[in-house]
Amino acid sequence: MNGRVEKPRLTAAAGQLVRDHPLIPLVALLFMLSGVLELLRPGIINPFWLGNTVKFATPLAMLAACQVLTMLTAGIDLSAGAVATVSAFVVATVTPLFGVPAGVGVALGAALVVGLLNGFGVGVARVHPLIMTLGTGLVATGCLQVYQRFVIATGTEIPHFLEWLGTGRSFGIPNGLFLFVPFSILVLAGLRFTGFGRLLFAFGSNEHASRLSGARCWQVYLALYALSALIAGVTGLLYIGMIRAPSLSLANPLLLPSVAAAVIGGTSIFGGRGSYAGAVIGALILTVLGTMLTLLQMPEGARRVLFGLIILTVTALHARFTEQN
Repeated sequence: MNGRVEKPRLTAAAGQLVRDHPLIPLVALLFMLSGVLELLRPGIINPFWLGNTVKFATPLAMLAACQVLTMLTAGIDLSAGAVATVSAFVVATVTPLFGVPAGVGVALGAALVVGLLNGFGVGVARVHPLIMTLGTGLVATGCLQVYQRFVIATGTEIPHFLEWLGTGRSFGIPNGLFLFVPFSILVLAGLRFTGFGRLLFAFGSNEHASRLSGARCWQVYLALYALSALIAGVTGLLYIGMIRAPSLSLANPLLLPSVAAAVIGGTSIFGGRGSYAGAVIGALILTVLGTMLTLLQMPEGARRVLFGLIILTVTALHARFTEQN
């Protein structure tokens, strides 16, 4: 009888811990995966490995910000990968023709156009965010393929400061942190201390009540998806500096992991609840997990299956605990 009583109590206590301190189990999982990695290959956990892990997790964590912000309103941004790819490809092809400032400006301008289209579709035309962002992502990819035909003979050039950000190190730490740390502070502070951040949580909790309170929803959605696209555009600039090889599908593989990082980090797909700090840890977890699967030399199919099962398990456990009364 005592065992039957203790089990619900332990489950309730675990649920209370996750609700009150959601980052604790995520950090514990990150350390557990790192410990397993050390067991698989003793000595792998060292400053150089830590730097590489942070470097490759940075663009994923930045793209996860797009998902956190939009998922707070019960939306999603499936165009983020395509926007990052467009931004990266445009800066690499415009720079040799017109210089670095023009290349960066045109790249971010192209990203902003997609974001404004998303915001108009979601906020004014009332198209579901999943459909709207999926459609604009496909359109952006098609436009990029057409654009590539006109610049195929001009060559490409990666701005040196992007290579410095993407691949360089200063004092042993990746230079990408000089961009990522201020970016993260802005996102965290914006969600917690600004009226725009509070509106995102309010829309996700009850959009109808937000409308009745006087909030102009279409303006919020327009600003939200424009901001998400700009973040994706900046991520593309960082990623092209890291990869140093523009392609028509450069950042597309980061799209679904960015959604997974946001969900693992505790952001609800139904809106109203989320944490960017959790998404950052989620990005680190996925990066460490990818390293582990590489060490195990798993076939690509088995890696995808295991990767998906772990994501589903972590997400289901988090939802189970946080939804308990």
